[in-house]
Amino acid sequence: MTSEQQTYLIVGGGLAAAKAAEAIRDRDTDGKIILVTTESELPYERPVLSKGYLLGSEERASAFVHDQQWYDEAGIEIRLGTTATAIDRAKHEVELDSGERLGYDKLLLATGSEPRRLNVPGADAAGVHYLRTIGDADAIKAVLESGVPLVVVGGGWIGLEVAAAAREHDLAVTVLELDELPLIAPLGREVAQVFADLHTEHGVRLLTHTGLKSIETADGRVTAVITAGHERIEAGAVVVGVGVAPRIELAKAAGLETDRGVLVDASLRSSDPDIFAAGDIAELDHPLMGKRVRVEHWAFANDSGPVAGQAMAGAEARFDSLPYFFTDQYDLGMEYIGLAGPGEADRVELVGDVPGRAFQAFWKSGDRVLAGMHVNLWDDGIDPIKQRVLDGLKS
Repeated sequence: MTSEQQTYLIVGGGLAAAKAAEAIRDRDTDGKIILVTTESELPYERPVLSKGYLLGSEERASAFVHDQQWYDEAGIEIRLGTTATAIDRAKHEVELDSGERLGYDKLLLATGSEPRRLNVPGADAAGVHYLRTIGDADAIKAVLESGVPLVVVGGGWIGLEVAAAAREHDLAVTVLELDELPLIAPLGREVAQVFADLHTEHGVRLLTHTGLKSIETADGRVTAVITAGHERIEAGAVVVGVGVAPRIELAKAAGLETDRGVLVDASLRSSDPDIFAAGDIAELDHPLMGKRVRVEHWAFANDSGPVAGQAMAGAEARFDSLPYFFTDQYDLGMEYIGLAGPGEADRVELVGDVPGRAFQAFWKSGDRVLAGMHVNLWDDGIDPIKQRVLDGLKS
């Protein structure tokens, strides 16, 4: 507990922000905590939005980290529908879109990412969707329940999870992917082929080396897409998953050191000792991996938020988690740990029944394991793979 009441200001309304608020309150029972978020909803987790909620196996309420009563009892003030527009580092104040200025002793930026937008004719039509917010998930769930043919632009994790949910609802689904295989950049050819085969076996029409030229509309609504190869595909809706960009404009305008994200140390502290960053925007000097990493997955928000909160409240906290990701598509469940960046791995070692989709994969540089995953091997799970990655980091 601190000797004087501290004011902790959190800008952002996602998982990292909520977890940071928890950690601050656990350590400082008297400090004033204010959480400011542009969204109109309480902080929530994103994985359920593209997985269980779209499938209908999880309720909307399951996405929320806490209900309002929890924040009230913890003494955490939530400002919904409020945007931070500027940081005055000299005065330790944040300006809001209302013109109000909030003072802080410690400030956390957890502003997350925003989807990259299409720039083609018809991209602003009704029926073109992105999946980032819970409101986006509500709209896409309505599409899946309507039964209209769906085109997914982008064969990344979000695009494939939406495609899987759409097929479970028996929609006609076409996926457009610019590369030769979906997920080939993060997984490599052998493992990416597993996901390509999975989707085609479940009735997805997968068009690779295929871009989008335009979206046809009638009365302002999507009716079809035209590919770069001039093929016309009927569609009642389009879901776009072509990546995200970290929201670091506030940090850059304040003069914080940035690159692909906000540069932070192992305690999530930025170049200003009173300002921290967590979640998607944090580009962390990772103490185990020996390099800077910026990770856009659930686990990084879940793990970085508490470290930032503890450090803000005066603890000697350091981030020591490995990047982790999971996905569920049809009957395939996968967990991935570690990080093999572009060009870092020279081969992928596959162990087990790849055609039967029950195997392990290890991304290696020489004999060193950089990352690993399992598919449908739940008896052992991720723990032995994690140990091999940790051993690789020590070698």
